[in-house]
Amino acid sequence: MADDDQPRNVKELLVEAKDVSELMIDLAYAAVFFKDEDLAEEVEVLEDRLDGYLRRLREISMLAARSPEDAEAMANVLHIAGAIEKIGQAASDIARVIQAKLGIPEALRPDLRHADEIVGRVRVRETAPCVGRSLKELLLPSETGMWLIAIRRGAEWEFDPQAETVLSEGDVLLFQGPEEGVNLIREVAGAPALPAAPETETPPLTELDRAVDILVEMKNSAEVAVGLAYSALLFNDPALAAEVATLETRSDILHDELESWVLKSAPEARNTDELRGLLRLAYASETIFDAARDMTWLVEQGEELHPVIQMALEETEEVATETVVERGSRADGRSLKQLQLETETGMFVLAVQRGRRWTYRPRPRFELEAGDRVISLGPEEGAAELDAVCRAPAAALEHYP
Repeated sequence: MADDDQPRNVKELLVEAKDVSELMIDLAYAAVFFKDEDLAEEVEVLEDRLDGYLRRLREISMLAARSPEDAEAMANVLHIAGAIEKIGQAASDIARVIQAKLGIPEALRPDLRHADEIVGRVRVRETAPCVGRSLKELLLPSETGMWLIAIRRGAEWEFDPQAETVLSEGDVLLFQGPEEGVNLIREVAGAPALPAAPETETPPLTELDRAVDILVEMKNSAEVAVGLAYSALLFNDPALAAEVATLETRSDILHDELESWVLKSAPEARNTDELRGLLRLAYASETIFDAARDMTWLVEQGEELHPVIQMALEETEEVATETVVERGSRADGRSLKQLQLETETGMFVLAVQRGRRWTYRPRPRFELEAGDRVISLGPEEGAAELDAVCRAPAAALEHYP
């Protein structure tokens, strides 16, 4: 980033710090999935950038405090900065699983790669529809449900590609999103569709399989916790903050279970370093839960948040949105699989509140009902599309003429 493009104020620094920390998590897990040391090294580069943003943020915050009232207000900003820093450190810990040659059991790598969302790669072919077009034109999140984490051109990587990025033949796209979007993004890249996986008889679960199942749940839940934490701040919602606390408590139980399963699986493991890798991933996931809980502490305590925090959260690359399913809408009585929300709108459903009960990362078969409160993350253009799906026809027509 050129000097002219450097964040200049608290809001810009918060936006950049949040986006970089989340990018670090995506790249760190991708490094583990693909056993890619280059990606792991890039996480360390991003950590240096994040440290610079947070250092500058603290400097500006201290200079801005000209009275006890100013100091109290800026303390909330610094509290959020500390939580973001913790997320970045957790991402670095994940990347070091590869750098320290710990790794994970090779046979279990596909299980992690398909943990709720697919992480994959595809090379852009010569005659691909995307060649010469910008990401702004392609609208990949809303058209395919996939987010581009990075683009490789020869030996160079472009991380966190922006809307003006133009795709070229030979580009290797690193993407993340729902399984049903894989062949959609491959079509855009001019690549042949992947064949359906053959149905095979599921072998009995081993102790190591159980350990990975717990790790996958921790990874998915940690990402939900971060999303809900940012949503709790954005909406200043104690109910969302309470759900983050529930997830954090559950993570402690999962961590204990994972350690137990790993110890039990030691006799069947060929390489104990791989077991250490599983434990490292679990510890990093636990750190992410703790950071999410740190963020929501402000909401739990009824602290008055500095306006700059909300402004920053509203301007990040992904927007958090809440909408209520109305009776008679397209969403009422239909499953997420039928609606294909991720591929149709690009929005990822973090959680659904029905009465007093919350469902985190609802599965494709989950059916929405009138009155459900849906918390989602995704591109700004997808938020309006999701809202229209959840509105009754007359209301949707009136709101979106």
